[in-house]
Amino acid sequence: MLKVNVQPVDTAEILKKVRQIEIKTKGLSNHIFAGEYHSAFKGRGMSFSEVRDYQVGDDVRAIDWNVTARLNHPFIKVFEEERELTVMLLVDVSESSLFGTVRQNKRSMMTELCAVLAFSAIKNNDKVGVIFFSDGMEKYIPPKKGKSHILFIIRELLSFTPTRKGTNIRETLRFFNNATKKKSIVFMLSDFLTGDYQDALNIAAKRHDVVGVHVYDQRDKELPPVGLIQMQDSETGARQWVDASDKQVQQYYTQSFQQHVQYCRNSFKKSGADLISIRTDEDYVKALRGFFTNR
Repeated sequence: MLKVNVQPVDTAEILKKVRQIEIKTKGLSNHIFAGEYHSAFKGRGMSFSEVRDYQVGDDVRAIDWNVTARLNHPFIKVFEEERELTVMLLVDVSESSLFGTVRQNKRSMMTELCAVLAFSAIKNNDKVGVIFFSDGMEKYIPPKKGKSHILFIIRELLSFTPTRKGTNIRETLRFFNNATKKKSIVFMLSDFLTGDYQDALNIAAKRHDVVGVHVYDQRDKELPPVGLIQMQDSETGARQWVDASDKQVQQYYTQSFQQHVQYCRNSFKKSGADLISIRTDEDYVKALRGFFTNR
């Protein structure tokens, strides 16, 4: 994989970016995704809210006979959905997440996606927590409500530096499965350029509502025909000279990417979990909207 060097960002720049992301993603959550998110993820059940006068057409099975007898007038019980849920964002912060060649790198795309999902969640009174992972668990932010909590999450996504470079989805899911007993909505955001996580995903999908968000760059998929170049694996550091114009090299590069994608698709399908695929130069609004609408 080609390596993109990312310079450290100072505090003032981080705060500026947090504000920019807040303005963009909070607006999307308020005006586009809040209702669709609510419809896509149901609460734990129905709870009693109040009684009101019976009206023609109401279900007679919902009549509160005690209140009706006491007041000598028909009253009906009103129930509302118990909405409070826990949303966990499992975010890949490995070295490959810093790769990007067009509009933005994968980490930037994942940060915006997390912000949209988080603002949509708190709009519906849900808690949001985060796990940053590389080839192990890097950071855990417990689920909480509130705008200040979401802004803290965004700030951490923009500034966090992992201690390791690799990616291990299996161990991350195992940690999550052991740490989280209460059923949650789980969004796992990664380029999924690794394998061997089917069993851990199966367990997570049985306990939780799991959605994979596959974020990739066009150059993860296709090697540009630019002649002899030195490539470096961003996670292992291994370097190799390759002829990027060679058709066999291009084919091998594309096939390697497609194998990872196919494993990812098969794994999520077998586990019963959902999967969204978004390229860094594509409009993620369209992809998320399609996902929410189809659930």
